[in-house]
Amino acid sequence: MFHHVTVLKEQSVEALKVRPDGIYVDCTLGGAGHSGLIASQLGPQGRLIAFDQDEAALANARLKLASYGEVVTLVKSNFRHLKTELKRAGVPERDGVPQVDGILFDLGVSSPQLDEADRGFSYNHDAELDMRMDREQPLTAREIVNEWDERDIADILRDYGEEKFARKIAANLVKLREKSPIETTGQLAEIVKNSIPAATRRTGPHPAKRSFQALRIAVNDELGAFEEALAQSIDCLAPGGRIAVITFHSLEDRICKLAFTKEVASCSCPPDFPICVCGGGDGRLRLTPRKPILPSQEELEANPRARSSKLRVAEKLG
Repeated sequence: MFHHVTVLKEQSVEALKVRPDGIYVDCTLGGAGHSGLIASQLGPQGRLIAFDQDEAALANARLKLASYGEVVTLVKSNFRHLKTELKRAGVPERDGVPQVDGILFDLGVSSPQLDEADRGFSYNHDAELDMRMDREQPLTAREIVNEWDERDIADILRDYGEEKFARKIAANLVKLREKSPIETTGQLAEIVKNSIPAATRRTGPHPAKRSFQALRIAVNDELGAFEEALAQSIDCLAPGGRIAVITFHSLEDRICKLAFTKEVASCSCPPDFPICVCGGGDGRLRLTPRKPILPSQEELEANPRARSSKLRVAEKLG
């Protein structure tokens, strides 16, 4: 059963200002929580196009969203192919670019992927080293850990996991893999733990958390795909359309913040204004609101995985 607690569901869908006859895109279908709420607000002339690479998520959504019929189109693809897939889906175009009324990103890994041991995402379950969101792609975490250069592994752990002990972990991985391949998440977690000073391990999250995050991001090229998709999303928004992005760590949030800021750089509103009212000059976006939306205390108590989430929203100017 594909069970996933959707983070910032009401806030993000409300931010899209869904119109019954609009065209909306959920770039991260997952457990279909956001998609279900969007679809429930669409009429017969509306349309929702939802992306996911994971066949388990798509199979779950086919059942969960079946009652909406042709209003919903499911696409098995990485969202970095957004423009291509929207064209293939027959979305109306303007100057050769598909135009939609709202786009949603809910980044990171979904709860079922974390909780299913055989996916290899979690340091809490001993399983084969995998971490692929799309199980048809060739690159796995096992290949990175056992075949990549020590310096490249250290760079991944430092850049994607913000791991202070990246060099020590990479050195130990290379040393131990010379004796026998590192095959499982349990082996990897133990090596990472033993590479971190005991005093550091006594506080904070699991010592392998940052390394597992970094490898997952590298396996799936998450940041590169997001950067490409975000740029395409801004192009594909029709005037008045909105984009909502939920991030879970600083690297994703930085990409989103910089991309949005670049497009509203000419905003001259005072910093204490909650929304842009100057029209943004020659920028293409305005932030609505200007600061990220955070989960409520009630949501944090109900779903601890929401604690690092942020929602940024922008509207396309005419």
